[in-house]
Amino acid sequence: MTAQAVEAREYSVVIGLEVHVQLETESKIFCGCSTDFEDSEPNSHTCPTCLGLPGALPVLNEAAVEGALKLAAAIDADVPEETRFHRKNYYYPDLPKNFQITQYDRPLCRDGELTVTVADDERTIAIERAHLEEDPGSLQHAGGGIDTADYTRVDYNRAGVPLMEIVTEPDFRSPDEVRAFLAKLTEVLEYLGVFDSSRDGSLRIDANISLVPDEEVAADGTIGAEALATANRTEVKNISSHRGAEKALAYETSRQKNALQRGQTVEQETRHWDEGKGVTLSMRSKEEEKDYRYFAEADLPVLRVSEWAEEVEIPELPDARRERFSEEYGLSSAEARKLTSTREVADFYERVADRFDPDVAASWVADTLLGELNYRDMAVTDIEDRLDEFLHLIELAEEDEITEKNAEEVVLRAMLDDGDGPDEVVEREGLGTTGEDEVAAAVSTAVEENPDAVEDYENGEDGALNFLVGQVMQATGGSADPGTVNQALRAELDG
Repeated sequence: MTAQAVEAREYSVVIGLEVHVQLETESKIFCGCSTDFEDSEPNSHTCPTCLGLPGALPVLNEAAVEGALKLAAAIDADVPEETRFHRKNYYYPDLPKNFQITQYDRPLCRDGELTVTVADDERTIAIERAHLEEDPGSLQHAGGGIDTADYTRVDYNRAGVPLMEIVTEPDFRSPDEVRAFLAKLTEVLEYLGVFDSSRDGSLRIDANISLVPDEEVAADGTIGAEALATANRTEVKNISSHRGAEKALAYETSRQKNALQRGQTVEQETRHWDEGKGVTLSMRSKEEEKDYRYFAEADLPVLRVSEWAEEVEIPELPDARRERFSEEYGLSSAEARKLTSTREVADFYERVADRFDPDVAASWVADTLLGELNYRDMAVTDIEDRLDEFLHLIELAEEDEITEKNAEEVVLRAMLDDGDGPDEVVEREGLGTTGEDEVAAAVSTAVEENPDAVEDYENGEDGALNFLVGQVMQATGGSADPGTVNQALRAELDG
């Protein structure tokens, strides 16, 4: 093929994911060591089992299995009659046993799917499998990165934390589809209560990417097995965020296209995503299954959970809750999406909507509260025990005890910053609403002292009334209701 022909060729991107998520359990997957080690000394949450010492035997964590079964129900996956664990053999400093207990050809669930929306188009991503395994420890590179460190320390606190690996089919055709899928998957896992994205290192992504010539892509967008088999792919590792996945795959797409357009070969290899430099770097040739020498884990029996899977209960999932919010509360799709962004936000909104009009509740939670929380890098979970105070604040504004502006801009901010209650803030700041007589007096004074603005109003200038409203609000210390002031001014000026 000539260089000109190579350059003219177009390619389609093919991406498949292996997503590793840490399951939220109190103890590790095969021992009783606590998983709450975030602020602990290195190697302080270990035992003979998670350190792989001779004679120590694994005991499977029931909560980890239940977490995987909940995901199976959420993605409509099949749970087999029997599943089992295997040993995956490889040698690395953070793997104390020199093998990982995982699942190989008999995973806990198969053939699920997750539908995502990208630029208003729905895409259904097939999930080949989801299985349980243990996490390795973590490496701490001192004095530099992986290639420049003076030395490397190993912390085994993470060794044995339950991981669920979710493997998709190669159904992605762009990096932005990957980002949308990861966001949706994270949302579902958090609604299920089995995953906490705020934990450091709780999400890790390996992405397999290859480019297939467009002439080998069918008209409906499908790509045959032969085309996929002959296209060399790279595996990109060290991705730990949705945005990082999109950036890494965008870079790798561009790198592979440039290589092919120059007539070069894309090597089948594993590459490291360097977040700081924004590039992928070659690590090693791509391993194959035979390199891991899988064999059955003799210390764990066959697992039979198909009947358990039928009994597992899962909460209302994000899509269903959004649809219900729109139908039950009359919310727009944008409001419903914002108010179901997390399970905690949705729960908080429903508790507010139990007391107030759903539109009022939506305005306070979606527009006011979430904005103030985001500004402070806080979450609804930080204030859920103060729900009664928040409800009382809305009540003060709805009953015109204070203005809505003061409720939002003064009282709520003081509540979040100082931890004070709404009544305390109102009293300290003197924010009670101004009485009718005081408003009437301030209106009369504003009209009397601003004849030019009155004349402009009579000449039909829109800004004149706003100016006079501002004068009254200033005179009342901002405690008058702007709507009431507006009406009183019009009555005075038009009377």
